[in-house]
Amino acid sequence: MSDRFRLTLGQLNPTVGDLPGNAALAREAWQSGRDAGAQLVALPELFLTGHDAKALLHNPAFQRDVVTHLEALAAHCADGPALALGAPWVEGAKLHNAYLILQGGKIAQRVLQHSPARHSRFDAGPISGPYAVEGLRIGSPIGVDGWTGDVAETQAETGAEFLLIPNAAPHQRGAMDRRLNHMVARVTETELPLISLNMVGGQNEAVFDGASFALNPGGKLALHLPAFDSAIAHVDLERAPEGWQILAGDLAPQPSALERDYRALVVGLRDYVAKAGASKVLIEQTEGCDAALAATIAGDALGPENVRQLAVPVGGDLQSTLHGRLAGIGATVGADRLALPLRGLMLRALAEDAGKMLLTAQNKSAAAMGQSAVPGDFNPVKDLYQTEVLALCQWRNTTHRVWMRGPASVAFPQREHSREDSAVDDILRILQDKNGSVGDCVAAGFDQQTAQEVAARLLSNSPGKNRFAPGPRVTASQPKHPYPAQWRDGS
Repeated sequence: MSDRFRLTLGQLNPTVGDLPGNAALAREAWQSGRDAGAQLVALPELFLTGHDAKALLHNPAFQRDVVTHLEALAAHCADGPALALGAPWVEGAKLHNAYLILQGGKIAQRVLQHSPARHSRFDAGPISGPYAVEGLRIGSPIGVDGWTGDVAETQAETGAEFLLIPNAAPHQRGAMDRRLNHMVARVTETELPLISLNMVGGQNEAVFDGASFALNPGGKLALHLPAFDSAIAHVDLERAPEGWQILAGDLAPQPSALERDYRALVVGLRDYVAKAGASKVLIEQTEGCDAALAATIAGDALGPENVRQLAVPVGGDLQSTLHGRLAGIGATVGADRLALPLRGLMLRALAEDAGKMLLTAQNKSAAAMGQSAVPGDFNPVKDLYQTEVLALCQWRNTTHRVWMRGPASVAFPQREHSREDSAVDDILRILQDKNGSVGDCVAAGFDQQTAQEVAARLLSNSPGKNRFAPGPRVTASQPKHPYPAQWRDGS
């Protein structure tokens, strides 16, 4: 048995439903591992289908197509390292989130997720034992199975010498620290080296942030891949008297909290546009920071040459024309109420005529308080409160990174957030993000009348009145029902 083992990690960006494209990425990663002399090439959770293939998972034709692609991959990778990747797997009447090891021209081994996420469409499987590749016994808790100790400890007790955890973990504020803490706990409990291999790239509203890492027993960081970038890394393990150790590799610098948010917005927009088959976007040019930040994000994601800003008339001639026409037919509808949908129609027609995707720009505070916005296909600032928009404007105004395709110098509208902005945002965080009450706001030190006014605006802005475009998520999911009864009683 060899005392060295080389593992190639593919921190890559699959597309939901694109089985041929994702299989091609897998073959490229496998070839890279083969050229580097790896024994195993590993890809993240649900890599073959992409992570959010909900509409396809229970389609029998799609399930058969998954198996066909897995078998073709196994045949292609028969002469070289084993290939491990995530895919849905059907056994009887159950659908599992599986990690499949392709070896010797066939699907040689498989691991099933034991504790799927609460809202997952997958069935629970038994705790799988370790699988062997070139004599190394590997345990692979899948995704959320790595958050608690049950699966990892069972695999360690049944002979695992190393933990490889395939993941599809999206960026959320504070998530990287939580992820590291969970994995340090697994290393402490099992006394085994561990690699957490994460997906990267945007898919719908989720942005998978990569930043895969390796830990040795004792919790020492041995490898950290870049956040938000695709990467292929070759990792060596070496058997020591006390067990296997991961040899030290690159520790990529990790971005600050503000940069992580901004990068997530850029990647989310870039991949939403690309995976929809588009390359250019149109956005209305308006006063204020929302549109300016959205346009800058689009420029950094796609390049300024692929972003067009257009001002449409909202007053003057348009208002005069509307007033005259409405008066001529005895209409009582205000011209200002028609200006917004007319702007929207104009922008939609221009975008479709030019083959561009239409962006909208409305922050979370404005949306919660019922302010109107031109509808679009994607909203880059959807998950930011007003004060967060202003903070990112200030950060981008003084920061430029090599991955930004826009200009180094950006001139945002001069706008400092006020105490009122901060108070409204903080009240909204309690009411929306924490599902709290007016009483909770008062207990946190906010003026009761202000809290009641904000809650009243939220209640009047019912979910059915606004249909917002999707946008990159940087916070945890909102409560399923965002308008709880306790807002109404002021308790």
